[in-house]
Amino acid sequence: MESNAKPVVIVRERPSAGEIDAANALIDAATAADGVRPLSDQSMLHLRHGGDGRALSVLLYDSEGALAGYGHLEPGAEPSGELVVHPAHRGRGHGRELALAMLEAAKGSLRVWAHSESPAAAALARSLGFERVRALWKMRRPLADPLPEPVVPDGVRIRTFAVGHDEAAWLELNRRAFADHPEQGSLTMDDLARREDEPWFDPAGFFLAERDGALTGFHWTKVHDTGTGEVYVLGVAPDAQGTGLGRALTLVGLRHLRSAGLSHVMLYVDEANRGAVRLYESLGFDRFDVDVMYGRSARSPDGNHKSAHSS
Repeated sequence: MESNAKPVVIVRERPSAGEIDAANALIDAATAADGVRPLSDQSMLHLRHGGDGRALSVLLYDSEGALAGYGHLEPGAEPSGELVVHPAHRGRGHGRELALAMLEAAKGSLRVWAHSESPAAAALARSLGFERVRALWKMRRPLADPLPEPVVPDGVRIRTFAVGHDEAAWLELNRRAFADHPEQGSLTMDDLARREDEPWFDPAGFFLAERDGALTGFHWTKVHDTGTGEVYVLGVAPDAQGTGLGRALTLVGLRHLRSAGLSHVMLYVDEANRGAVRLYESLGFDRFDVDVMYGRSARSPDGNHKSAHSS
């Protein structure tokens, strides 16, 4: 590639092994520089497993042929994605080029996550005519602080997840609990299997609530490499909401993480889910950061380019 060539963008359904390695190295460099990983678990799993035929990998190469930017795009009725530029290649307009390529691939309607409320991400969003459309609060609390005893609703039994037995029932419960959630509610058996293969997966920290043999709620916990616990996903069936089951499941998971010797626990919760925010605040969680989603529809005035929680 000639030195005076313009950046080149390639869109892949299934990136090559070399492209995957280069993208992972770029993401690692950005995580080290920014202190936050630029892609979600779902996007990282898609990349590591070489694509799944649903989402797209968008790769931007600079004039020297180096991978300078990477984007993950989920097409569909409401296309969404994430993008990141290598720290050594920032300030050259690559973020804008990558976003425009994703807009074209998404046919002009796109929502993009910015992990952490970054002024640079907000400025890029404004320059493209994007508006803030959603936000996820990051909340945390020390596990050494007192925890109330869980009060489980009458007739409900809480047990741990059984690999090879509970997958189909859990997916159906997850679909119902997150029917209005664009990412979590659409998980498939393959998505679940990939998570079960992750080093952090531990069925002993995956709690299921059942009544009369049917699943009614769950709390899936996670332990990060840093030693921080996470309320990974908390979900309650629509007909069990308002019974106190979400609070009970939360406490069961928090007590499990504390018994593992962890000092802190964190979670993500949709800013608009005021019931969940109140629940977590009542249990001692405080907000410490925000992930922001910016969006633009194909009918935006300047649209010249075409192209997890329930309680």
